Amino acid sequence: MSENRDTPENISAEAVVAYLRAHPEFFVDHDELIPELRIPHLPGSAVSLVERQVKLLRERNIEMRNRLAHLMDVARDNDRLFEKTRRLVLDMLDADGLEELIGAVEDSLRHEFQVPYVSLILFSDTTLPVGRSVSGTDAQQAIGGLLGNEKTLCGVLRPHELSFLFGEEDSSDIGSAAMVCLAQQQGILAIGSPDPQHYKSSMGTLFLSYIAEVLSRTLPRHATPLRSVR
Repeated sequence: MSENRDTPENISAEAVVAYLRAHPEFFVDHDELIPELRIPHLPGSAVSLVERQVKLLRERNIEMRNRLAHLMDVARDNDRLFEKTRRLVLDMLDADGLEELIGAVEDSLRHEFQVPYVSLILFSDTTLPVGRSVSGTDAQQAIGGLLGNEKTLCGVLRPHELSFLFGEEDSSDIGSAAMVCLAQQQGILAIGSPDPQHYKSSMGTLFLSYIAEVLSRTLPRHATPLRSVR
């Protein structure tokens, strides 16, 4: 003998009405069903369910407009970022010498991208005439744990790492940083912010990686082969 179960086929309209009368808060707890209801709104009648439906649709409309506005803001930010990156890449390609190349990168990051702390360190066993250069041995001893990573590193660095990258004077003011190694271990490009939350591991760093990639390809044109970190 089969059990008599309540299914959509055998539940009566009277049972539904009785349940809803006993639970007037039902649609408050299940408002996702309201847009699916089809109830005529008769003139002069007080149909609270329709009013609730209109309110819900209005709220969802506002939410969608806010989402769209956010997406538009992100798109505009990406357009500005792309344009800044494009100008920097052109300046790097047009650079006449190592000094102009380094200057193009540092000036653009500071003024165009408005990055407060910028560090470009080249690895060389001999002191280069321009920019900052260190030996591979010194770099390995100071920040060996950060080297050899193909991806951009973001987050809060240790004091001695910040000191090596940005210098003693600025290191105490930097809350977070992003760092990328140049190809063939030619050097490091790092940027910093006073805000500990500014550079997070989840943030997008495609533009910094792209700048470092172009820099890695243009450096050999203006400098003798840089010594890799051993």
